[in-house]
Amino acid sequence: MQCICRQPKRTASQENILLEQSRRVAALNGIRLGLKDDKDLKFLLKGSQLLKVKSSSWRKERFYKLQEDCKTIWQESKKVLRSPESQIFSIEDIRDVRSGHKTEGMEKYAKDVPEYRCFSIIFKDQRKNLDLIASSEDDANHWIAGLGKIIAHSNSMNQKQKLQHWIHTCLRKADKNKDNKMSLKELKDFLKEVNIEVDDYHAKKIFQHCDKSKTEALEDDEIEEFYKILTERKEIDSIFQMYSDPEGFMSCQNLVRFLYEVQQEEDAVVAAPALIQRYEPNERAKRGNAMTKDGFLMYLLSDEGNIFNPSHRKVYQDMTQPLSHYLVSSSHNTYLMEDQITGPSSTEAYIRALTKGCRCVELDCWDGPNSEPVIYHGYTLTSKILFSDVIKAIKNYAFQTSPYPVIISLENHCSVEQQKVMAQHMTTILQDMLLVAPVDGNKSQFPSPEQLKGKILVKGKKLSRQEDPTNGNNNLEAEDVSDEDEAAEIEDESVKTKVEQKGKSDTLKLAKELSDTVVYCKSVHFEGFDDPSHPRAFYEMSSFSESKALKLAQESGTSFIHHNIRHLSRIYPAGWRTDSSNYSPVDLWNVGCQIVALNFQTAGTEMDVYQGRFQDNGFSGYVLKPEFLRDEQTKFNPKSITEGTWGTKKKLLLRIISGQQLPKVNKSKNSIVDPKVTIEIHGVQQDNNKKQTKVIENNGFNPNWNEEFTFDIEIPALALVRFVVEDFDMSTKNDFIGQYTLPFTSLKQGYRHIHLLTKNGDPYSSSTLFVFVNIQDCE
Repeated sequence: MQCICRQPKRTASQENILLEQSRRVAALNGIRLGLKDDKDLKFLLKGSQLLKVKSSSWRKERFYKLQEDCKTIWQESKKVLRSPESQIFSIEDIRDVRSGHKTEGMEKYAKDVPEYRCFSIIFKDQRKNLDLIASSEDDANHWIAGLGKIIAHSNSMNQKQKLQHWIHTCLRKADKNKDNKMSLKELKDFLKEVNIEVDDYHAKKIFQHCDKSKTEALEDDEIEEFYKILTERKEIDSIFQMYSDPEGFMSCQNLVRFLYEVQQEEDAVVAAPALIQRYEPNERAKRGNAMTKDGFLMYLLSDEGNIFNPSHRKVYQDMTQPLSHYLVSSSHNTYLMEDQITGPSSTEAYIRALTKGCRCVELDCWDGPNSEPVIYHGYTLTSKILFSDVIKAIKNYAFQTSPYPVIISLENHCSVEQQKVMAQHMTTILQDMLLVAPVDGNKSQFPSPEQLKGKILVKGKKLSRQEDPTNGNNNLEAEDVSDEDEAAEIEDESVKTKVEQKGKSDTLKLAKELSDTVVYCKSVHFEGFDDPSHPRAFYEMSSFSESKALKLAQESGTSFIHHNIRHLSRIYPAGWRTDSSNYSPVDLWNVGCQIVALNFQTAGTEMDVYQGRFQDNGFSGYVLKPEFLRDEQTKFNPKSITEGTWGTKKKLLLRIISGQQLPKVNKSKNSIVDPKVTIEIHGVQQDNNKKQTKVIENNGFNPNWNEEFTFDIEIPALALVRFVVEDFDMSTKNDFIGQYTLPFTSLKQGYRHIHLLTKNGDPYSSSTLFVFVNIQDCE
């Protein structure tokens, strides 16, 4: 019979000591966050009972409490056999905290409770919202304000502070008996916790080096010594030594030299003193206008040391050109949270897309009960949401991330009566936001994103007798127009059966009221590229399936580019993508297609490249196309590149030096990652390339590669660079660890950190790659 070892029961005095220690750790972490003696933080650390809401019949009391690390929340669970890890979620996982009835769940299931007691936690990944009701207004306010402060202060911590906070949290976790000392076994457990495998010999060597007191346990200064050894960056020390004096100071003059010669910073003389003032922690060095090793590391980990050009984090492109001259961040079937056949529809999906910078959202509209139109994927089992709720969500979130125009792409299957309801909802809910007349009387070409700031445009069908949508309205009540039914293209047997049963018509009766909401984006079937003697009106735009668009790009690239200078083109995924998978947007951007719609809910390479393209120009959702995709005389064809004014060819040299604090993929204690880095170039066919480093075994904490790669870039203006880190597995598919994608034109040169993103595109708190970048003109 197996004996079960039980932990000896602690005495009351031991419990009090541990409680006091926990309070001290929490207070220290509060100070690190800049929230010393904050009343909201104290309330969260104490915890409180909250009602968790899941449905009209499921509303249960649970205890929630902020842990002493001030970065994780513990939630009580009544589930049998629930693991301790599943009862904890991190502050880093929270995207937003909303007060009142601001989620679908709260709208449906908590209307009987005053708004001031309600709040919701919205997570970054696909996790469901956490809808909560506090017992009083004060309690709700403590939670809302407290979480808001922790998120804001955590985000404003520099990389060194984040690393220190994380390591001390891991140390505390490894200290199993909570005696504030670290035994050799606890040290080995800690190293596994931070994702590094060290053999017994090396672990013992580090331990003995730090154990100055020879007590077989590390404490206080000895733990700090261990922390210093662990966080040492030898690769940065060697760079610093080349520019510093024997006393360990880098003069402002030498920093200027480093910035100019290595980092290729043109404003080095102005930048150097500012960097010293901003990042140097040593007051003596700061007074002497010099930098220490610590300040140098802080600079390299900062936004100024980032591989992405910080000046591209704000809108820097000309925003006064016609709308058709820009790539537009666009979502396909925006209402879907998962697949195209059975998944849920949600207003939350619109909020997520808009807050990710999306500027064109799609609404598939069908007749609903009680004369209220609904949105869902027609002929499928996807759930239905009210058209009016979606319009409200768009109104509330359209301009939170970007001030530039949002396009509502309508796929209309409603009766004339419900079309009138749609028009009424848009005009009454959106009010002045809805564009209902041409801007400044502009009737010959699109207005610019600048002119359309704060406006919502409708893309849809237009009554034929109102041929010119920019010419005001006439008295026609309703008329048949051609139907566009992307849902009917789905390659699914049950969908095909329903389409046949419906007896799909090629026409649809369109209500004048809905027609009147369309000004600049009139949907028409594509009948071929313009005949120069009979050009189509600029406001007419077509939608293409990915296969049709790719065929046109392949066979008539230059004609497609000319078409897209004057007209908008919208591309959508093929009907066989029922799993909501995505296609590469790059080939379509290369021929100037603006509205290349992707399934925003599906993570992967395609979405990484998409977000990489649109983090440019201040994450505004609009990126100006290169000159050769806007020039009426252009002869550019991405499939057959000839000599022309497409920009100077470049040679890109990349050295992948090291990685820092890569996250664990497998959460099991003994699982350590074996990281490798792949560099991908996405652009014109000649530029597409992929190269990878060797695998570093059993080290996700500070792997070192120091490998060089070169790439020839034919068309820099169309190229993107993607860095992917994976956990190598010999027997199965490699596990994704993190990635970062950016336009080639946004690369900064010299020694740079790459701040890795999760598979959903959210930043990790302290996972980075350290690289060297050099770009030269090709001869």
